[in-house]
Amino acid sequence: MTNAAVAVNEVIGQRVRQHRTARGWTLDELADRSGVSRRMVITIEHGEGNPSIATLLRISDALGVGLPVLVDVERPHALTVTAAGRAPALWHGDHGGQALLVAGTQPPDVVELWDWTLQPGDANTSEAHSAGTRELLLVLEGAVDLRVGDRTERLTVGDSAAFAGDVAHGYATPADAAGPARFALTVFQPHVTGSRP
Repeated sequence: MTNAAVAVNEVIGQRVRQHRTARGWTLDELADRSGVSRRMVITIEHGEGNPSIATLLRISDALGVGLPVLVDVERPHALTVTAAGRAPALWHGDHGGQALLVAGTQPPDVVELWDWTLQPGDANTSEAHSAGTRELLLVLEGAVDLRVGDRTERLTVGDSAAFAGDVAHGYATPADAAGPARFALTVFQPHVTGSRP
């Protein structure tokens, strides 16, 4: 794990602990509310391991803060700029791909902007996000196989898609692709409140 990944994990861990304790929740309560094991919550709070995006989403949903709040510096400014090379990588593919969370908003309606790169053979599978989540994808380079539920579509440069993020979905680049794929992804997650029992 790189120093940058360790630093991101430490920031996420501090923020999870901060939001959990601000609510007066024990580790067990956060685990119950998020559906993430107590052991994994402890690992995340200690800034260790490499939690999946799905795990971080479950925790941020339970806390009612949205994933960008756990990753980005919370700023009340009207403009937030993330300089090139400064966005945290929250996913790393087996073949060198990565997903960068480049911008995001705070609850109650969370919007995330991602910059994904998939090397040939890389794939990411995501479980269904919270009800009402929608995603927009624009292919900037290469070819992306987008799977939503039981349907898969191959998208190439300039192709875009709008799809439900509240069903299982995934992104992949064919193993025999001539080069990497790159796409911009926007995720809209409405009504993030953390009020789930």
